[in-house]
Amino acid sequence: MPLYECVLMARNDITQQQVEAIAAQVATTVGEQGGEVKKQEYWGLRGLAYKIKKNRKAHYMLLGISAPPAAMQEVERQLGLHEDVLRSLTLRIEAIDEAPSAILARRGEDRERDRGFRGPRPAGRFGSGRTGGGRERDDREEYRARPREEMDMGAGEE
Repeated sequence: MPLYECVLMARNDITQQQVEAIAAQVATTVGEQGGEVKKQEYWGLRGLAYKIKKNRKAHYMLLGISAPPAAMQEVERQLGLHEDVLRSLTLRIEAIDEAPSAILARRGEDRERDRGFRGPRPAGRFGSGRTGGGRERDDREEYRARPREEMDMGAGEE
């Protein structure tokens, strides 16, 4: 039986349980036609690169499906008609990877990193802005104001 990966994006104003209900509806449709959902991953609420139907964020869900092509056509039709689904993409693949996807693996690495003290903040070009009003002096020539006498002499010589 062919294998598919389906990623769907749902509106941001629904809950995670509602997104999982959409995935369960897909699983029911596939099951009725002799297939099964082998993998289901909720990727969370993520920002979009551009607005889709006035939404800036969307819930992402990945489904690994083993089903006949007719079942996948019905799933795509239902996802296209569902009002909470912004976009969906279904691809035929050779094998369903049982390991966590790259999205979940990266999220796990982020959590493992130490979020403790990272040291003092370096001073930027214009100061850090957290000095409480006191300005630090920058001795580099390109940022130092020239005295008025130098500017007047330079204009008169030309």
